[in-house]
Amino acid sequence: MEDVPAMTAPDSATVPLARAVRRTGRLLCWSLAVGMAAAALDVTLTPHIRWWHTLWVLPWCLACASALTWALLRARQKSRSGPPPEEGFQDDWERAA
Repeated sequence: MEDVPAMTAPDSATVPLARAVRRTGRLLCWSLAVGMAAAALDVTLTPHIRWWHTLWVLPWCLACASALTWALLRARQKSRSGPPPEEGFQDDWERAA
């Protein structure tokens, strides 16, 4: 089997940024899941606990904050990567296929 160079080699400066983007995306997904579960619980069981109305809103606030953070981090990651090189770009894709 022939050694084919990676299409995009990870840059040591972008690895922490990529990790932050991934973790923020995971936080966004989990906060949305918890928010939906809390909303379903609120509709089906209608808890009569005083602090419930404050508690079920928290995952949605976290989802909004993490969505904004993810968008900013992703935009920064995209701006750091730069445009793909024009020469040899198609050859890399043909070789990979």
